[in-house]
Amino acid sequence: MTHWIIAPIILPALLAPFIVLAARYHIVIQRTFSVFGALALIVIAAGLAWQTSDGTILLYQLGDWAAPFGIVLVGDRLSTMMVLLTAVLALFVLLYAIGSGWDNRGRHFHALFQFQLMGIIGAFLTGDLFNLFVFFEVLLIASYGLMIHSGGNTRLRAGVQYVLFNLIGSTLFLFALGSIYAETGTLNMADLAARVAAISAEETVGIRVAAVLLLLVFAIKAAVVPLHFWLPSSYAEAPAPVAALFAIMTKVGAYAIIRVYTLIFPPDLSVTSGLHDLWLMPAALISLAIGMIGVLAARRLDRLVAFSIIGSMGMVMVSISLFTPAGIAAALYYIVHSTLAGAALFLICDLVRTGRGNVDLTPQPPVAGAALTAGLFFIGAIAMVGLPPLSGFLGKLLVLDAAFESDGMAWIWTVALGSSLIAIVGFSRAGSVLFWKAQSTPAPDEAEPGTAPSALSYAAIGGLIAMLGAHTVFAGHVHAYTTTIASQLFTPGPYISTVLETPGKLDTPDGDH
Repeated sequence: MTHWIIAPIILPALLAPFIVLAARYHIVIQRTFSVFGALALIVIAAGLAWQTSDGTILLYQLGDWAAPFGIVLVGDRLSTMMVLLTAVLALFVLLYAIGSGWDNRGRHFHALFQFQLMGIIGAFLTGDLFNLFVFFEVLLIASYGLMIHSGGNTRLRAGVQYVLFNLIGSTLFLFALGSIYAETGTLNMADLAARVAAISAEETVGIRVAAVLLLLVFAIKAAVVPLHFWLPSSYAEAPAPVAALFAIMTKVGAYAIIRVYTLIFPPDLSVTSGLHDLWLMPAALISLAIGMIGVLAARRLDRLVAFSIIGSMGMVMVSISLFTPAGIAAALYYIVHSTLAGAALFLICDLVRTGRGNVDLTPQPPVAGAALTAGLFFIGAIAMVGLPPLSGFLGKLLVLDAAFESDGMAWIWTVALGSSLIAIVGFSRAGSVLFWKAQSTPAPDEAEPGTAPSALSYAAIGGLIAMLGAHTVFAGHVHAYTTTIASQLFTPGPYISTVLETPGKLDTPDGDH
């Protein structure tokens, strides 16, 4: 048993109270510990990803209690990849928050940021459904505090809407957990995989209800239509660094669907047949279409980016709902891309707000740093809509190729290509209004010059763009790795045996019983 797997959860859990108790009034100390914590998190996450890259399953038994009675953390290729993605994203978001001064516009930003990381990473590493619920609640509480950071009535209203929607999801989650425990007597994922498969056909009503409820819960987290209404206002009104970090939060829902519906309720399980193709696929296609139509209809840049997140999640869910190794591999490649691209666009949106004072898509006079901001927006827009040569184009090709043999191939190709065309028009309109038409708009005599963003802000966005470039250049290697992840997911035997057959100290002859 390795203790390193709990380190990504313990590190932010310790940093957050330290920042509150020892550095509450010292922003420089807060920033220093947060940045070094993020760097340490990347190192630890990279080490875990390296350990699991050969197919090793890492297991940590809290209190040395073996599953299914004890709480376990499990690291495989999928979970460690998501932890590494979260750590990398967190570093660049944190640098932007420091460079732009967002972290100093309210109280306890860095402490809440660390608690948010704890919740997200815990959700990726837990091997127990109840603790998945617990980590969901941790990240929900921290995200609400971050969302209303620096105050404002509009932001507060959007935050209340965000919390209410997610509380509905939490309630459904508890109902689902109660149904599962009543039917199986366990909530450990590996143990559930064995017990659900052994349920007779005459006794599947309760487990079917639980499977549907879980899908609804995870669909809320992933902002799948028609459960997406909380996202546009919440992400658009949140502070830019917070919205950028939130780019990974919808992926928590996608991760949970992949994990639960390949391990506990796999596609070949008759108990839950039809959930994937009859329900999830149509919802994913509608999400893709609605998201990109929202991009075209948006009148503010922040809402445009928020709707593009819904559209990108639609593309992810289309690929996931195929529930084939090729589909899951393509979805994982696209998850990395859309997380980085979405985060970069939210930060670029804040650059526009800093220079212009607003993000309305109306012609206004040129602002300070417009050329560099325009260049970054151009790259981010190309990435998000899926134009060559960046990873968005490659990711969509992988999704379309994975769907080639499916029964719904015509629908998938039509919606994916049509929504891409709509997104191109929407982002082109936004870019031309913000940067091209601005050149011909005279500035009034009384207008004050815009504030130029800091070099650190540009460096943080440049780092995300560089990661997108690396994701493109090494697309072959990344896709090969996501293919091995998919292969591991569809052969869950080693995962189950590692979790259930590894004894704890309390199970050995020398232990106390």
